[in-house]
Amino acid sequence: MPDQKYRVYGYRWVVLAVFMLINLTIQMLWIAYAPITGPAAVYYGVSDLYIGLLAMLFMIAFIPFSIPASWVIDTFGFHRGVGIGAVLMAVFGLLRGFAGQNYTLVFLGTVGVAIAQPFLLNAWTKVPARWFAINERATAVGLVTLANLVGTGLGMVLTPALIESISISTVQLIYGAIAAFSSLLFLVFARETPPTPPCPPGLEVRALMLDGLKHALKIKDFWLYLLVSFIGMGVFNGINTWIENIIRPRGFSPTDAGLLGAAMLLGGLLGAVVIPPFSDRQRKRKVYLLLGILFSIPGLVGLTFAREYWLLLVSGALLGFFLISTSPIGMQYAAEISFPTPEGTSNGLIQLFGQASVIFVYIMEAMKSPDGAFTPALLLAVGLLLLSALLITRLHDPQPAIPLN
Repeated sequence: MPDQKYRVYGYRWVVLAVFMLINLTIQMLWIAYAPITGPAAVYYGVSDLYIGLLAMLFMIAFIPFSIPASWVIDTFGFHRGVGIGAVLMAVFGLLRGFAGQNYTLVFLGTVGVAIAQPFLLNAWTKVPARWFAINERATAVGLVTLANLVGTGLGMVLTPALIESISISTVQLIYGAIAAFSSLLFLVFARETPPTPPCPPGLEVRALMLDGLKHALKIKDFWLYLLVSFIGMGVFNGINTWIENIIRPRGFSPTDAGLLGAAMLLGGLLGAVVIPPFSDRQRKRKVYLLLGILFSIPGLVGLTFAREYWLLLVSGALLGFFLISTSPIGMQYAAEISFPTPEGTSNGLIQLFGQASVIFVYIMEAMKSPDGAFTPALLLAVGLLLLSALLITRLHDPQPAIPLN
C-alpha cells in the first residue's frame, strides 16, 4: 500500500470544539441585550435605540476590522489570529460586567468585544481547511454555525430569565467569565495544523491574501453571493436585534421574545446540522441555497403577522431552519469558487458584507409604524429574500475539479 502523505486526525474535533466554544460565547455577548431591550433601557437610563446600538456595534466594528483580521489570520495563522480575538473578548467581556449601571463603560466594553468578533468569524472556513477533508468542510462550517446559534439562543433565553433574580450587570459579569474561560481553552488546546495535510498535495495551498482578494473580486458568482449574504445576514441580524420590539406591540413579554429567539435559533441549529451534509455528499451548493431562501419566506411572513404565540414560535423555527442553513453552505461555496483565494479572505469578505447589513438593522427601526409595529420593515425583508432567490438562480455550482477524500 503506497505511503499516504495526507490524512485526517481525530484531534481535528478537539480543535473544532474549542473554536466552536469561543464562537458560541461571543454570540452570547452580542445578543445579551436584545431580548431585554425595554428593561435594559430603564436600567441604564437610556432609550431603546441606545440598547439596540449595543448589538449594532458588532456590525459597525466589523466593517473596518474585517479585512485586517483576515490578513492576520491568513498571514500568521488562525491560532494567533483567533487568539487575538479570544483575548479581546475575554478582557472586554469582563469589563462589561464590572461596568455596573454605567452605560458609557458598557458601550466601551462592547466596542472591544465587537473588535474581537471578526478575528473569530473570519476563520470559519480556515479551521476546516487546515484540519478537515474536502468532503467534510461544509459540515464543519455548519457545526461552527451551530455553535453560533447555540450561543445566540442561550443569550436569548437565559438573559430574560436571569434578570428576574439578579441585576443586568451581574448577568454580564457571568457572561464575561464564560468568555474568559472559553478563550483560555482555545489558547491551550487549539493547534495550527495537523502533522500532515488533510487533502491531496496542492489543494491546501492558497494564494497570498492580496492576490487572492484580487482574484475573488474578479469572479461574478462571488459578487452575487456577497449580495445574497448581505441580504440574509441583514434579515437575520435585524430580527435578532429588534426581536423584543417586534413582538411587544402584539402584547408579548421579554420572556416571550427570548423564547421566540430560541425557537428561531433551534430551527437554525437543526438546519445547519441536517442540510450541509447533503450538500457535501452531492457537491451541490446552488440548489440548497435556493431552497433555503425560498422556504424561509413563509416563516418570515408568519413572524410578521402571527398573533397566536404558538404560530409565532412555529414561524420563527421555520425561518431559522431554512435561512440559517444557507450560511455554512454559502461560505463553503464561496471558498470553492474563489480558489486559490485564502479561506480567511473569502470568509472575511462574506462576513464583511453580512455585517454591513447593519444598514438594514437601522432601517428597520426607522421604518416603525407610529404604534411601534415593525410590519413595514418585515415586509421589506420578504421582498429582499425574493430578490436574494433571484440572485441565486444566476449562480453556478463549483466545477468538481477538487477530488473528494
